Amino acid sequence: MPIRVAALEDDAVLRDRYAELVASAPDMQVLWTAANLLEARSALATGTPDVLLVDLGLPDGSGLEIIRQVKQQAPACEVMVVSVFGDEENVVAAIEAGASGYLLKDALPDSFVSTIREVHAGGSPISPSIARILLALARLTPARGVASNPDGADLGDREAQILGLVAKGFNFGEIGRLLGISTSTVKTHIYRIYRKLSVHSRGEAVFEAKKLGLLDF
Repeated sequence: MPIRVAALEDDAVLRDRYAELVASAPDMQVLWTAANLLEARSALATGTPDVLLVDLGLPDGSGLEIIRQVKQQAPACEVMVVSVFGDEENVVAAIEAGASGYLLKDALPDSFVSTIREVHAGGSPISPSIARILLALARLTPARGVASNPDGADLGDREAQILGLVAKGFNFGEIGRLLGISTSTVKTHIYRIYRKLSVHSRGEAVFEAKKLGLLDF
């Protein structure tokens, strides 16, 4: 099955470019494109993509609204923000809303299609300047966002810490570097988290953890 990709972008040139790149990939298809929130909401009613590209600054509101909506309707949908906004407030808000990746428009990678594959496969493509913001925040509060819940899943302290970082959008390699452990050890903890929450993906884990009250945002 091809990766179904949708794009919410008000710049017509960029929107057409995204569609062109996706259409040229043999393993992808363009599900729909939208220029504003109204069009995106109508399009979501007709089909949910596997990967949604979202701009934050739109003529009728913020792309954060669509991120929250699509993560509520289809938690498995991976969202990648593509925006000119690289400030801490927007970055944190997008990740807390459910975004898995965050790219700046002025620093798009040469192989944009590869980043779509990466986010679909469970990765978190992030522009370098965005990664620096997130790493700085994680160093200040490495366990931020994790709430205790004795009636929920029985997660250990390290599992809860890793779950909080996963919810912030860090990939396994970044989590390993932040915590001083190997990527394979991170994957082992992730496997245990999935098993305890009875889920099979990062998006499902974050969704289930929020539902159980394990994440306080």
